[in-house]
Amino acid sequence: MAGHSKWANIQHRKGRQDAARSKLFSKLSKEITVAAKMGDPDPEKNPRLRMAVKEAKSNSVPKDVIERAIKKSTAGEGDDYEEIRYEGYGPNGVAVIVEAMTDNRNRTASTVRSTFSKNGGNLGETGSVGFMFDRKGQVVYGPDAGDADTVMMAAIEAGAEDCESTEDGHTIICADTDLNAVSTALEAELGESESTKLIWQPTTTTELDLEGMQKLMKLIDALEDDDDIQRVTANFEVSDEVMAQL
Repeated sequence: MAGHSKWANIQHRKGRQDAARSKLFSKLSKEITVAAKMGDPDPEKNPRLRMAVKEAKSNSVPKDVIERAIKKSTAGEGDDYEEIRYEGYGPNGVAVIVEAMTDNRNRTASTVRSTFSKNGGNLGETGSVGFMFDRKGQVVYGPDAGDADTVMMAAIEAGAEDCESTEDGHTIICADTDLNAVSTALEAELGESESTKLIWQPTTTTELDLEGMQKLMKLIDALEDDDDIQRVTANFEVSDEVMAQL
């Protein structure tokens, strides 16, 4: 299985034991505020805000925190954040995309560059690894949404491009521009999803052994520990044996 799905599984397992929930809540709240500022504060009229709220709920962000983040946008509170994408190479030549939301471009660029250097990577120019990924929409359902055939048929009828089912659940992929329409159609058929978001899907991957994966995780963890970083994507491939050891 390619890196984006494997890393989602690793993050999920880490997340259940992660004591620093406030950091995650802060990042999700920031996305909600920015999405609301850029469009309508009503999630039903603002697809980006709707996805941000859904992602927050799937990560157990309290309702009052979500409402407060939306109110910040309508009250003109909070900093003006700029969205920036960084690209580079991690250990063993793994391609890495870092998505940031910052009120200080110089500070964030310096931190990202330093983090790459300290963890066996190199920050590149914009576009240096982006060609190895496609921008896609991703909708995730748990195993209780239905069997593989049921979910696959719902995905096809909704206009999705692909559906992968495992014992852990179902991952549905669609064009990035179709995410709102596909997720809405899926909800009508399967109920509310566990996650709905835009992702960077690798078109080519780099196979990692246990040591290589541990080094990459160290880099990704260091990047994600920064408050300015919203999400990190890498194009690694890892075997089930290595996954079990992690």
